[in-house]
Amino acid sequence: MLDAFNRNIDYMRVSITDRCNLRCIYCMPGDGVELTAHKEILTFDEIVRVCQNAVAIGVRKIKITGGEPLVRKDAPKLLKVIKAVPGIEEVTLTTNGILLGDHIEELASCGIDGINVSLDTPDRKMYQAITGFDQLPRVLESIDKVLEYKDIPLKINCVPMNISGQKLIEMVSMAKDKPVHVRFIEMMPIGYGRKFAHIGELELVKLISEEYGTMVPYNKKLGNGPCRYYQIKGFQGKIGFISAISHQFCTSCNRIRLTSQGFLKTCLQYELGCNLKPLLRNGVADEEIVTAMQDCILKKPQSHAFLAADFNIPGENRLLMSKIGG
Repeated sequence: MLDAFNRNIDYMRVSITDRCNLRCIYCMPGDGVELTAHKEILTFDEIVRVCQNAVAIGVRKIKITGGEPLVRKDAPKLLKVIKAVPGIEEVTLTTNGILLGDHIEELASCGIDGINVSLDTPDRKMYQAITGFDQLPRVLESIDKVLEYKDIPLKINCVPMNISGQKLIEMVSMAKDKPVHVRFIEMMPIGYGRKFAHIGELELVKLISEEYGTMVPYNKKLGNGPCRYYQIKGFQGKIGFISAISHQFCTSCNRIRLTSQGFLKTCLQYELGCNLKPLLRNGVADEEIVTAMQDCILKKPQSHAFLAADFNIPGENRLLMSKIGG
């Protein structure tokens, strides 16, 4: 499936819940958000059907997200079913890691192709300040459990918030001693994230190089997304940067997002897309769902406009990241 700008759309992020067991300060308020009624969330059968129809338009890779996907009962079983859909080549998971250790054996048996753990600081007190919960030891334990499965690639996603005490340089050391890729994702001005200034890739490369030595670009692909990786001598893992603001990569964007309520979103910034839930629940044929997805992708914007002077467009940017699926 090529969009109007000749980009090959082969990757879909699928949010299976808007619920989360953390309250990260750039994602939602400390007292949480109004939760969507269970009946409004897509069922597993509906999610699988969307994935099957996505294959018909060229999607080959699926990322399971949330909220926190592992808070939804039987999430690994859903992953296994999606993994078995003919045409799906890869199914991966993004999680905050709290429940990961409890589920890693089942996830491994389902054939998961990779896991991303969201972790914004190695400091226990700062972790609690960012997330609202004292769960860092549990997350670190989960990471160690995943590393026992040598065939499951593990990445750690860190969002620099330009706040004192986050200890970003110490985050880098996790890739030194373990076969883990540590990636820094620039803060995007969406929802509560608009309260924080992003730290650019070049600034971080300078700081990391001063501490650990020369960072050599690593040009082989290590996933489905736009991450740029570097090698550091003596490190087991790579250091990566997903820099949507300072190094806009919209020209190579290959993804769409399915929210937990069935909205197919074509760009993280805009509310453009189509609601697939009525189609799924009104008994339409698969051909109609495929057509709706194709029409939606053909309207995918050329690029985001986070830095544009007219960024505050009415009706845009209102969804929280927990509702979108990251």
